[in-house]
Amino acid sequence: MQSLTQTNDNAALLRPQIRSLTLSVLTALFLLFATNHTFWVKAAANYASQPFAFASLIIGLSGAFIAACVTPSVKYLTKPVFILLVLTAASASWFMDSYGVIIDVNMIRNAAETNTAEAGHLVTAGFVLHMMLYGIMPAALIAWVRIEHDSFPRKFVRNIAAIAAGLSLFVVAGISFAGTHASLTREHRDMFATLNPFVPIGKVVDYVIASNTERNLVAAPLGTDARLLGLPADKRKPRLTIIVTGETARAENFSLGGYSRTTNPELQARDIFYFKNATSCGTATATSVPCMFSNLKREGYSHSKALATENLLDVLSHAGVHVEWWDNNTGSKNVANRVKEVTLSNHTDKRFCADGECQDGVLLDGLDAWLDGVSQDTVLVLHQMGSHGPAYYLRYPEAFRQFTPECQTAEFSECSREQIVNSYDNTILFTDHVIASIIDNLKARESKFSPSLFYASDHGESLGEYGLYLHGAPYMLAPSQQTHVPMLVWFGSEQKAEMNLDCLRKETEGPASHDNLFHTALGMMQVDTAVRDPALDLASACRTSVATQ
Repeated sequence: MQSLTQTNDNAALLRPQIRSLTLSVLTALFLLFATNHTFWVKAAANYASQPFAFASLIIGLSGAFIAACVTPSVKYLTKPVFILLVLTAASASWFMDSYGVIIDVNMIRNAAETNTAEAGHLVTAGFVLHMMLYGIMPAALIAWVRIEHDSFPRKFVRNIAAIAAGLSLFVVAGISFAGTHASLTREHRDMFATLNPFVPIGKVVDYVIASNTERNLVAAPLGTDARLLGLPADKRKPRLTIIVTGETARAENFSLGGYSRTTNPELQARDIFYFKNATSCGTATATSVPCMFSNLKREGYSHSKALATENLLDVLSHAGVHVEWWDNNTGSKNVANRVKEVTLSNHTDKRFCADGECQDGVLLDGLDAWLDGVSQDTVLVLHQMGSHGPAYYLRYPEAFRQFTPECQTAEFSECSREQIVNSYDNTILFTDHVIASIIDNLKARESKFSPSLFYASDHGESLGEYGLYLHGAPYMLAPSQQTHVPMLVWFGSEQKAEMNLDCLRKETEGPASHDNLFHTALGMMQVDTAVRDPALDLASACRTSVATQ
């Protein structure tokens, strides 16, 4: 027993000892300068003409970080808190530095609602190496050292003095160049939004609070007065509308909108109406999808409001329309809670699926048989995998590898921008085929029902512009590549006969947005309700029939 005790004592002596205050300062400086590359790059550019103000920023933030790290420096709390801060900072810095993302509540919600296959594409060799260097090794060092703690009265006095000193540095540095700091903060809100790890941690707290608040929300009825117009169902063909909810397609890469590459060869040969100036409600699926199907305009949308009221699918159901949602993504984001929802992304059919994900061919596979069974007014929503990154190369079959060389990895640092764009354009080429195939299936059955189709992507994608990749930027800071989305409609012969097509072609030149889906889909199905706004129906002004005006 004595030998074992002596061995333990010798092992403890081999571990370096460090005072708690010293460890707090070192951890603070590590967090500020080792895990904030994105912040400092932005700050250096923004303060380029104000070197003294930049120096005051460095001094002030050093004081603030030291004060923040000294605060939890008490026995039994120091190591767990510091390890958590280091691991959080390392993870957040990877995504900010590699993809240019800004971590906000919507980004965290999108991450929380993803699946393991989608998340797995982000765990690359580069991510693992980054976490080892900036997360695991520093955290292990913190866990290994012995912390020397003072008696509580002495520690309390020293910690308070250190916190006061740090905050004083922060205040003095801020006041000394207050005008410059205030001006640059207003002009470059994205800069302080990347301050790591305290901003991301704050956003996580906001998300948790919001989630707890929203947990017990019950959707209030909407459009219970909805009714189908026109002839009774037994005196006409069933109406059928397919809504294709795209994923990560940006309008800038649609040749329908003027892109130099021919990425829409099949749709160009179909009689579709493409809206060139359409914008999204959000920059991530978790925001855009519920917003698209709500009657809330983008300006009035919030996640809690969407949960607290029914949506387009419910209004259609109130009118007696059969509604289904087929999902090849990460779910309907609560949109299809009260209708039939079919998950296709978990299929194991090797023609379309591998490693927990499926290409959008799986949406087409069962469509023929399903269409043959339609016997009543119906709306089918198809939620695509589309162009979801960073593994663009997995989103299309071999026949659609037209633009080469491709980026055949989720590690963008291993590819040129040309390769990344080539892979992305191949995903658009395949989406073009999917939508055109659906239209062909509908057109072939016009003797059976009166069909129409609406397509819009949920958001766009950055492919290196302004140093940004992927999507999810805060809307007010997001570039057009993330908010300018493709949107189109197709009508069967019966609906076209009731329209002024020249009028509709003219409408495609004007502005459009996700705000239009709710009202346009009701118009397509000839559903009347007090919550439908004809002014937001993209085709309403061009219908010669007054039935749904």
